[in-house]
Amino acid sequence: MRQKNALIPTLRNVGEAEMISHQLLLRGGFIRQLAAGIYTYLPLGYRVLHKVENIVREEMDRIGAQELLLPALHPAELWQESGRFTNYGPELVKLKDRHDRDFVMGPTHEEVITDLLRGEINTYKKLPMSLYQIQTKFRDEKRPRSGLLRGREFVMKDAYSFHADRESLDETYQDMYQAYTNIFTRLGLDFRAVEADAGAIGGKGTHEFMVLSDAGEDSIAMCEACDYAANIEMAEVTGPEEAADKTPVAAMEKVSTPGKGSIGEVAEYLNLPAEQLVKSILFVADGVPVLVLVRGDHEVNDVKVKNLLDASVCELADEETVRRITGAPAGFVGPVRLKEKVKIIADQAVMQLNEMVVGANEADVHLIHVQAGRDFEVDQVADLRNIQAGDACPRCGATIYFKRGIEVGHVFKLGTRYSEAMNARFLDPNGKEQPFIMGCYGIGISRAVAAIVEQHHDENGIIWPVAVAPFSVHLITVNTKNEDQARMAEWLYEELKKAGIEVLFDDRAERAGVKFKDADLLGMPVRIVVGAKAGEGLVEIKLRRTGESKELSPQDVLKELPEWLKRADSK
Repeated sequence: MRQKNALIPTLRNVGEAEMISHQLLLRGGFIRQLAAGIYTYLPLGYRVLHKVENIVREEMDRIGAQELLLPALHPAELWQESGRFTNYGPELVKLKDRHDRDFVMGPTHEEVITDLLRGEINTYKKLPMSLYQIQTKFRDEKRPRSGLLRGREFVMKDAYSFHADRESLDETYQDMYQAYTNIFTRLGLDFRAVEADAGAIGGKGTHEFMVLSDAGEDSIAMCEACDYAANIEMAEVTGPEEAADKTPVAAMEKVSTPGKGSIGEVAEYLNLPAEQLVKSILFVADGVPVLVLVRGDHEVNDVKVKNLLDASVCELADEETVRRITGAPAGFVGPVRLKEKVKIIADQAVMQLNEMVVGANEADVHLIHVQAGRDFEVDQVADLRNIQAGDACPRCGATIYFKRGIEVGHVFKLGTRYSEAMNARFLDPNGKEQPFIMGCYGIGISRAVAAIVEQHHDENGIIWPVAVAPFSVHLITVNTKNEDQARMAEWLYEELKKAGIEVLFDDRAERAGVKFKDADLLGMPVRIVVGAKAGEGLVEIKLRRTGESKELSPQDVLKELPEWLKRADSK
């Protein structure tokens, strides 16, 4: 493609863009923002998007998944069947047609694919079956400010598998897991598969594929010794090995703590360590209030709470609910004398405290010398807190540390979550009706593009891996008015095209400095520069990643180019 006529509007400044990928994709003319979280893919960006899509297609096809295309606009009745019309949350884009019928702009397609298969497949003889699509999705994100990493409109590959038994689901899950590993390896990403929560999708058994990056929104707990890795939402905290100390302590006593509602304020006021205090946090799970207890130096994990309670919706209680149930404002709530009003669940670390400080369910008052079992009872003890750096690995006992990650893929074992709700059934070998057993597998295509840039850039611009680069070669004429340079560059351009090499030809009448800055910004893996030595029959070939360069004749460039492209991804 000739750059003189190409739509590649490079920029020097991009305003408020925070993420490196957002900045560089805007500066390089790969994307343009139409509205918050909504982007146009310009020709270079669209080429990258297609490269990613094609890699995904190849790996999906390799494991026998069939591509189809489902509607983006869904009748609300399907989402009401599954229960997600109300439970999915405010990210679900809802609208009405001219007849006042409710519709949904699809953020994902479990309902639609289940509806399709319940009408088309009625026997185990057609199972297992895996189907996938690559399509635009819609989610009304609250803060769509990270470029392609968090958009309200985005491109996603979503796949769904249908099975007659769990063993078949396990086999396909492993096939998909390996396909995802192949995909992200081919995209040139440094990633980890981590244990994760299924969230609004539902189901049990799930892994996220996380690209390791400081720009990531997710915290990943990783083990220094083994391959354990988990999203912080799901990272297990091992229980104590020793029994709790239950030595008798002084009688429970009220103390005044005027205006001291936070753990830090109470700890400082009473001159006690935060780990001797207990946070009492009121949740509402499917409309039922539940009091959750965690140690003062720990953070409650609301996903663990939700999963323990097997709740569809689990949220922090608002201030009015807290006061109505406990009689006190948040910050002064405690478990004493609340058991008749609410279910009380405690993190395992709380139950190791011999005595503790808790809220007194009165404004500006706490209780000291409180002992579990003597002064209050709990209904259930479980792992309810976030894992912390320095905690023991739940697999091998070594030390946990943290990395940031960008989620680019997610694989789920849905089980019968949707088939039961939507009455999607087949006949088994005995002629009995059984619900489909399902799996779900997603990849953020546009998000992967941004993740690639986050990992592959330097201070000058993007450094595309060969597999996804818009063009393999950037051919630059330093001076288009010089006959030797112009003639040699034109010859090389035609020969590269004949050889099947994707080449961007900078034939613009611009200064050399502008061309080289743009080439660094755009980040094609190999650069061929036709400059001052064209009259001597030499051009320069250069790797964008390492800066390695060599002067060769145009003929030798064509011979050696395959080897240079192989080395282009090496660091």
